[in-house]
Amino acid sequence: MKAIIPVAGAGTRLRPLTYTQPKPLIPVAGKPIISFIIDQLLDIGVKEFVFVIGYLGEKIKNYVDQAYPNIHKTFVNQESRLGSAHAIWTAREELRDADELIIFFGDTIIDVDFQAVMDEPNSCLCVHKVDDPRSFGVVEFDEEGRISRLVEKPRIPRSNLAMVGFYKIKEVGDLFDALEFNITHNIRTDGEFPLTDALMRMVENQTIFRPIHVDNWFNCGKKDVLLETNAILLDREGYASSDLPPYDNAIIIHPVSIGKNCKISNSIIGPHVTIGNNAVIKQAIVKDSIIGNYASLREVNLQQSVIGNDTAITGVRQSLNIGDNTEIDFSMPNPD
Repeated sequence: MKAIIPVAGAGTRLRPLTYTQPKPLIPVAGKPIISFIIDQLLDIGVKEFVFVIGYLGEKIKNYVDQAYPNIHKTFVNQESRLGSAHAIWTAREELRDADELIIFFGDTIIDVDFQAVMDEPNSCLCVHKVDDPRSFGVVEFDEEGRISRLVEKPRIPRSNLAMVGFYKIKEVGDLFDALEFNITHNIRTDGEFPLTDALMRMVENQTIFRPIHVDNWFNCGKKDVLLETNAILLDREGYASSDLPPYDNAIIIHPVSIGKNCKISNSIIGPHVTIGNNAVIKQAIVKDSIIGNYASLREVNLQQSVIGNDTAITGVRQSLNIGDNTEIDFSMPNPD
């Protein structure tokens, strides 16, 4: 079984953080988003991985190579970002021989019975109810409860079931026939080739898809959802740090995830804080936030903040969304 993980997007809704950090590498509850995906796929028996990279792709490749040196993996570069279907089409030569294909978009964390997905004899797609379906690919049903239409970002939705970015495809050849038809005939939606349109062509050609409802869907494309996901996962068993070293005059309010070689002093950390490796935090109060590797925080009071790698902040009481390699100094100048 093969899996394709498209991770070529620019993550524009998380800028400025994603100017220098690809969204799949943003840490949530102690590990990057992409690690949740890879670990879940390994658990269900995926043997071969194809990553479609583009924007900041070398960073993703370097991370996967270092964190998962023993998995069978291939990286394919999507030079032009023309949509999710185009990303999969770009990797067609690596996937055509698959007897079964898993598609898992690289910015999504889900709770679902993966074994139920694998046991389903038909192709299937995972869905979740949303408040505003107009921003997603939506599944519609006929009177007998069968999937009748798949619509990308409908202006007038007829369903509130959104596809969450996880698919199992049994008819791999039919998928690539649909992709080829739409791309060669330049059939686009909003200027791109979405996977939704290719799957809809498969439905029109009598492919049966079964909907699988996910328990939770964390679509980590926005700051507030990212922080909410971080908090929810830290509250679960197995994600928060349990054996922390002593810190100098620091109060740790669990649950938190604190990386290796961090120096924390005269500070209050938590709850629901993820801190990367080698961070330095002095005289600070930090809660409900994500702090990157090698960040330096001094004399700050932060909450609901996402702070990138190699970032220095001094003297602030704000809610921030800061990209990598940034230095901010809010301290007052000396009167003299």
